[in-house]
Amino acid sequence: MAKIVVIGAGFAGHTAALYLGDKLGKKHTVTMINRHDSFAYIPSWIWVGVGHMKPEKTTFKLAPVYKRMNVYFVHGMATKVYPDEGQQFVEVDKANGDSVRVEYDYLLVATGPKLNFAGTPGLGPDQGENTYSVCSLPHVIQTRDKYLEYVERMKKGEKVKMVIGTGHPSATCQGAAFEFIVNVHKDLVKKGVREQAELLWLSNEQALGDFGVRGIQAKYKGELTSSEEFISAVFKDHDIKWQVQTGVKSVDEKKIYWENFEGEMGETDYDFAMLIPQFLGQPIQYIGKDKADVSDKVVNKGGFVIVDGIYGLPYDELEANPDAWPAQYQNPNYKNIFAAGIAFAPPGPISRPHTTPNGTSITAAPPRTGMVSGIIGRIVALNIIDLVRHGRMTHSERMTEMVAACIASMGDSLWDGNAAVMVIHPVVPDMRRYPNEGGRDLFTTHMEMGLGGAWMKRMLHDTFIWKLRGLPGWKIIPE
Repeated sequence: MAKIVVIGAGFAGHTAALYLGDKLGKKHTVTMINRHDSFAYIPSWIWVGVGHMKPEKTTFKLAPVYKRMNVYFVHGMATKVYPDEGQQFVEVDKANGDSVRVEYDYLLVATGPKLNFAGTPGLGPDQGENTYSVCSLPHVIQTRDKYLEYVERMKKGEKVKMVIGTGHPSATCQGAAFEFIVNVHKDLVKKGVREQAELLWLSNEQALGDFGVRGIQAKYKGELTSSEEFISAVFKDHDIKWQVQTGVKSVDEKKIYWENFEGEMGETDYDFAMLIPQFLGQPIQYIGKDKADVSDKVVNKGGFVIVDGIYGLPYDELEANPDAWPAQYQNPNYKNIFAAGIAFAPPGPISRPHTTPNGTSITAAPPRTGMVSGIIGRIVALNIIDLVRHGRMTHSERMTEMVAACIASMGDSLWDGNAAVMVIHPVVPDMRRYPNEGGRDLFTTHMEMGLGGAWMKRMLHDTFIWKLRGLPGWKIIPE
């Protein structure tokens, strides 16, 4: 009987657990370790952050789902992994204070990120509440409360400057910050106080609309356009100012201090700021038979799990070699360890890296969230199922092959809302297959905006929560 352990019940890990429990759970042991007892549907936190959705509408309890899907649930934090043969187990500090060991034959690390607010002095709700975040449910509730406090001040005639974007030179998740700023705009319009607010987009992107994926070129209204043109038109229409090619270095209660691509230092004053922190891998220790630290065989310096990619290539070589991206998300040193979602180490950035004259790298990290996470979680689960049943893997999908869709709402109303819909194929440009199209298939890659996108965004909220609860027909709904 095989023992399969998954660490982390985000999009990647939870998706994998559903497939593993469904296919293996009755004859083998599938265990999920997660520090929270609920699943969180993160894409709808943007609506929570402006007070348009109650937090409990975005979560559901994990234990009943796993009981139904033949998955054991351990509510606690994985702290140590012993990966050498003969002692393969995960050490867990349970939520009730106990410590347990969970043995495994196959391990999937899908922990999601450590939010490295400390990487930017003064950033975030944990360092004096100078800036706010939409990256965890407690943080997004704090963001909502502070944002609504400023709305009340604007109603009394006060002018407010809001800065939204990324809070570290190597931050990712620009899409979430973009969705937040346009939802803030829409909410302020509805509340009749938009003229009281100055909105500024502050980002480490190479160009507006880059989103850490080297931007998008697609047909829009029959014309070939870029995401830079697309997003700049949105910002101009919404009177949102922008400053890109900027890495935030520190924050205090009044100012954001930054460095730009040219190496110039500057500062931006603000009243309210929501800035995405740097993401790191979760701090799990990997310990060998002789108690030695074997972390360098499992994770990189950022704490992300090394998988079957080609690491260390110069950017131009990486750009020219789509096969450098991992296909099966398997660690090369411990073949029974896999990683999915943000937990896996990409071979490099998707967007071109930049180093300032001062030596600061201002480079957007590759996004590996949402649909991408779910797809990778499914691929890993199917390969573990293959290994258990047949001793070989038959599934693979690189991010240079993967289709992903992003729907960024601009208000949640189904009557006067709006949403930007972006479909990218592949997520990482493949210059070998599409050399004349910027590395992407222009037949599939698409950008659109309108009320239909708002309906689709709301439909996805309900549809994916249905799927992720493992309810009837869940496998029919794609990741």
